Amino acid sequence: MKSLPIAAALAASGEIVATRSGAVCRATVDGAVWITHLKRAERSGERFFKLPATRALASAGVTLGAPEIEAAVHASGPADRTYREIGYEEREGVGYLRFAFYNGAMSTEQCGRLLEAYRYARGRDTRVIVLVGGEDFFSNGIHLNVIQAAADPARESWRNLNAIDDLIREIILTDSHLVISALGGDAAAGGVPFALAADLVLARNDVVLNPYYQHMGGLYGSEYWTYLLPRRVGPETTQRLTRPPFTPLGAQEAVRIGLLDDAFGATLASFHTGTRVLAERLARDSGLPRRLEGKRARRARDEQARPLEDYRGQELARSHECFFGPDPSYHEARARFVYKLGAACTPDQSADAARRAA
Repeated sequence: MKSLPIAAALAASGEIVATRSGAVCRATVDGAVWITHLKRAERSGERFFKLPATRALASAGVTLGAPEIEAAVHASGPADRTYREIGYEEREGVGYLRFAFYNGAMSTEQCGRLLEAYRYARGRDTRVIVLVGGEDFFSNGIHLNVIQAAADPARESWRNLNAIDDLIREIILTDSHLVISALGGDAAAGGVPFALAADLVLARNDVVLNPYYQHMGGLYGSEYWTYLLPRRVGPETTQRLTRPPFTPLGAQEAVRIGLLDDAFGATLASFHTGTRVLAERLARDSGLPRRLEGKRARRARDEQARPLEDYRGQELARSHECFFGPDPSYHEARARFVYKLGAACTPDQSADAARRAA
């Protein structure tokens, strides 16, 4: 792996020489390697689950003296192969904001870093921003493992949900650029409205969407989904997509009902090539200023009909009850999920939880 810390060349094999965004850099006999996640070995019947490496080591009582080495977002490029979760590059008037979070989960801190990177991209002299998720997952919303490991999971759930809301709000309110979501991998729960915050939503042909939360112990969710889903597919289809029996949605079906704008590409490479061609054509289009003006006008009409923060407030009030209320269903379902104890809840339990959240 390129661009390893210089200290790795002087360290003994096995020594942790640096950290970055929750990962650790471990010296080897011929260089070093970044390790992003770890899981403690089970002992005496005690179960553990996978966490960002620095968190996993801290939970095991390991103190790291290695320095945190930040990776500049704008330094990313095709030839830069060091470990980084977030990177940015520009080409032909298009800014490509790339993020690859393990299993698509986005912790409070990751949402904050991505928001900073998005603001950087938004401030650049480009015309189009493309949000490029990971190869396997675009986003699966809040980070349930990190939440489970927190001293106060309810409070961390609240922090995480607000952090991803802040990111999505920034995308919705962007009026200086055309924003494209490029789903080379699957999206679920809050990751679906995250993608829908963009102006154009594209996906690889075999991507699968799971646009629901309530299977997780009746979790209501936020991410402005009560605004973003209905404006694409209407209230009736939104109800069908987000309630039992919680049916996954293929990319072609999502295009048919209007949830996605297009799906193409038999391979990840062909999808990214097609996305790049489209994004750069739109950046050159003389009609882009009119398109942006139409975008501003629509946002103004939507705001007049119902303020954006009203959607967020209503969603968060329902989620707050899931986090801090007397019903433990969300916390129990989350624990089953992270400890891999089977389905978060049975279909009957999901339906009951959905009725409680309704």
